[in-house]
Amino acid sequence: MEESKISNIVTNATQTIKTAILQSQARAVKAVNQEQLALYFGIGRFVSENTRNKNWGKGVINAISNQLKQELPGLRGFGERNLKNMRAFYETWYDIESNSAVLTAEFDKESAIATAELTQHIDNRTNTIHQLQLTNVPNFPLSEFLGISFTHHITIITYTKEFEERLFYIRYAYNNKTSVDVLEQLIRKQDLYHHQDNIPNNLLKTIPDFKQAYRAINMFKDEYLLDFINVEELGMHDEDVDERVIEQSIVHNVKNFIMTFGRGFAFVGNQVHYDKLGHDHWIDLQFYNRELRRTVVFELKKGKFKIAYLAQLSAYLRILNDDDRLEGEEHPIGIILCKDMDKAYVEYVMQDYRQPMGVATYKTAEDIDPELMKVLPPKEDLIKILSDNNSKED
Repeated sequence: MEESKISNIVTNATQTIKTAILQSQARAVKAVNQEQLALYFGIGRFVSENTRNKNWGKGVINAISNQLKQELPGLRGFGERNLKNMRAFYETWYDIESNSAVLTAEFDKESAIATAELTQHIDNRTNTIHQLQLTNVPNFPLSEFLGISFTHHITIITYTKEFEERLFYIRYAYNNKTSVDVLEQLIRKQDLYHHQDNIPNNLLKTIPDFKQAYRAINMFKDEYLLDFINVEELGMHDEDVDERVIEQSIVHNVKNFIMTFGRGFAFVGNQVHYDKLGHDHWIDLQFYNRELRRTVVFELKKGKFKIAYLAQLSAYLRILNDDDRLEGEEHPIGIILCKDMDKAYVEYVMQDYRQPMGVATYKTAEDIDPELMKVLPPKEDLIKILSDNNSKED
């Protein structure tokens, strides 16, 4: 047999086996996560019933944690705080038990793993935890619920209050493979749930593929938190803030800026130059999104929205479409990022524009609630960032 043919056989066989291994490992991780959630839910119920009914006195949870560590050396995840988190997990979701249509079924038909045991029953006579399987909860995203970690769940429970808001973040974390740190930022600082699908835009009219249009709409919010820009540290009033200061601060913190959008964004550059028929054009911020297969540009404005901004952005998008778009790429999208706008007015005047665009607003550090400021970087770090940017401008 020819050496090249043997090499092809080996390569193909290796890839086939490798794929099977990775798929098996993914199913194993999924099963472990589901089993952990089932266990924590049951323990949470056990702790809840005994503490809320005052069967246990003060300090019992801590004592249980310490004894568990003694009897199971090396045990992790069962400290006092985590036991209370398990209680919160159960108390948040206990009512899905009563909404279940059947008690036994497979949660994951693709992997044929029926390991998710979400509800528990406490037998106070024997003081044991009996696990029951639960499925077919109407209008409840079981796959997503079981597909994120306990730490994700606690983050969502801690920083949200509404039922639908929690379901939104569960789905978002599952579908976008969001890390816990990014998820916390999206909830606490970006408030993604309350700013979804609100951006004034003409995307449904200008993007023929409605699925692409909806995907693009869902990617952008009506307001962004640029918490790394502190105009007070600059010694400026809001109306005196230069757009270039905002731009340079975004560039300096471009990773944080991209994280507000989700997956698939790559930073191309700022003040990107295009020459068209002898006229210079400078795009403030230019990105590329792999999922949309489109260039996305941001034009920064320091004040309130003006109609002229749409004309400027439309011209930029026309130039990008004619001179920069590669074969296989979709038409570029533009977003105007300004300090304030009348959404109804923006939506009205945008109707006649044929280039895909939207308008969003932003907040800087001076606009942020004092409680949120506690989680931001120290003032010294902000001063350094801004002074470095100013020196570069000089």
